[in-house]
Amino acid sequence: MVLVSGTGTNLGALLEASADGRWGAAVVGVVSDRADAPALQRARDAGLPAEVVALRDHPDRAAWDAALTEAVVALAPDLVVLAGFMRLVGPTFLGRLGGRVVNTHPALSPSFPGTRAPADALAYGVKVTGATVLLVDEGVDTGAVLAQVTVPVHDDDDVEALHERIKSAERPLLVDVVGRMARGGWSTSPDNPRKVLLP
Repeated sequence: MVLVSGTGTNLGALLEASADGRWGAAVVGVVSDRADAPALQRARDAGLPAEVVALRDHPDRAAWDAALTEAVVALAPDLVVLAGFMRLVGPTFLGRLGGRVVNTHPALSPSFPGTRAPADALAYGVKVTGATVLLVDEGVDTGAVLAQVTVPVHDDDDVEALHERIKSAERPLLVDVVGRMARGGWSTSPDNPRKVLLP
C-alpha cells in the first residue's frame, strides 16, 4: 500500500519494480490526501484501487486519521509506504499499523527533520547530505533508520537542484528497502530497539 500527495515519482519507481517478480512485493492500492494528486492517475493507469482521504473532508485531524486508517486497513497491506505523503499520520493510524510504515526523508536522519531539509542543509553549509528510509513513529522524521544514501552538496546548488539530486538517490534506495522487507521481513536488534535489521 502506498500513500501519496504529489506526482508519484516514488510510486512510479515502486510500480516499475513490482513488474519484476524477483522484487518480491506488489502494490495493492494507493491512497492520497489530495484529489488532484497526479499520483492517483498513475495508480489508476496501473489498475490499482485509488482512494482520496482529504483532511478538509473531516471535522478534525483525529477523524481524518481514523478514516485514513480504515482506508488502508481495508486492503490488508503487509507494509505501508509513505511516498511523498505530506501529512503526519496520527495515533490511530500508528496504533493499527505501527512498525510497518515506511517513509523517506531528504536528509541523513536525524539531521534536518521536517519539510525544509534540503534548504536547511544548504543554510547550514554541509558538504554532504542524503536520503533516509525510515520506519515511521510518533515524531517528525525520528523513526528507526532502515537505510541511507549520501548525496554531495555542490557549491553552486540551490534548493531545487539539491532536492532533485536527493530524490534521484532516494528512489532506488526506497525500492531496495521495500523489496528486502517484502522478501525477508525485518526485526529490531535485541540490544537496541531503534536499530532495525534487514535481510
